[in-house]
This record gives sequence, C-alpha cells and structure tokens, in this order.
Amino acid sequence: MYHRIDGSRYRQIFVVGDVHGCYQSLQQQLQTRAFDPQQDLVIAVGDVIDRGAQSLSCLGLLDAPWFCMVLGNHEQMALMALLSGVEFHWQRNGGDWFYRLKGEARSRAEALIHRCDALPLIIEVTNLPQQIVIAHADYPASHYVYDQPVNAEDVVWSRKRVTRALEGHGSRIGGADLFIFGHTPLKRPLKFLNQLYLDTGAVFGGRLSMLRIKSA
Repeated sequence: MYHRIDGSRYRQIFVVGDVHGCYQSLQQQLQTRAFDPQQDLVIAVGDVIDRGAQSLSCLGLLDAPWFCMVLGNHEQMALMALLSGVEFHWQRNGGDWFYRLKGEARSRAEALIHRCDALPLIIEVTNLPQQIVIAHADYPASHYVYDQPVNAEDVVWSRKRVTRALEGHGSRIGGADLFIFGHTPLKRPLKFLNQLYLDTGAVFGGRLSMLRIKSA
C-alpha cells in the first residue's frame, strides 16, 4: 500500500493531477518546465487513463524511469473489469477506449493494466524540506504513519474529506506537512489546511495542474 521515494535522488520533482488520457497536455507541461528525464521525476496522483484520447500512451508511462504514480479509481476499475469480465461499469466511466483497441495494442494495454495491480496507494517523498504524502482521493486517518493500515477503498475513492472542506469543516491531518490528492475535479487547485487537491479537470477542458515539490 505504501511506497517511499528519496527526494534527494532527483533534481526536480513534479506532482501532476489526474491526466485522464491527456498525454499531449502532460508533455507540454513538462516542456515548459525544462523537464530532464535523466534527472527529474513526475509523480501522478492516479487516473492517468479513461475519457481522454491518449490513454494507452499514458499507461505506457509505467515503462518510463522518470515516472511513477499511485493507483487511481480508474486504474482500479480497469483491473476489476479485466479480472472479473464485467465490463459495463468501466465502459460507462470512460473505459470504452480499451475495447476499441485491436491486436498488439489491445495486448499491450491489457498487460499494462495488469501491472497497475502492483501500484502503491500512497507515496511518501522523503529528504525534502517538507514531508509530502500523495494519494489518489484521501488519506483516511487523522494522523499519518508510514505503513499504518488504512481503508484502501477510501484512499482510492472517498470524497468525504474534500466535501467537508468545501463546506468549511476541514481538518488537518497530522504526521506530514502536505498531502496531495486528485480524484475530485475542481476549477483550480485548492488547498485546505495541509491538503492540496490537484485535479482541475484537464479532460473536461480545464488545465492539467502540476506542482513542483522540488526545484533544481
């Protein structure tokens, strides 16, 4: 469930919101930031696939040494569809791109989706001025501890915390300086106490938001 990244190994580190198949938007964002794949790292908050036109290219980032991600609910839906053979829920929520693939492209997509089963749910970045924790939807506890058991379904799916925050009832999560989440499309990145929500609906016509958590 948990994975640690040593931030001192990289020149720059970026966290990107829900990409949802917007591969070209991601590349454009990196170009404007003088991204160097030999020295820099991108961490995605999950949901790199579905709804956008370039989901297979986004899945292919799993092969890139400069890229890592936490599991999003769309990757989880894809996994469940392939494992169970029940396709309707995923197709209805943007997974139809997979069923249009043929031959080698379909085989590659299937193999990459199965690799998502090994993705962490929570990434902690260490050896930075701030202790930063990244998950798709929430860290469902009042205090963060590495390897602490938490409800995996809430990590990937829950909107309870952001809903409370939007209603003016947010609460700080202890144990780390900053928590970065995606999952809930917002008009702009919003920070509530020590939680930053980075999904700004790129696939719905919004901007693909990206935060630099370590500078050169």
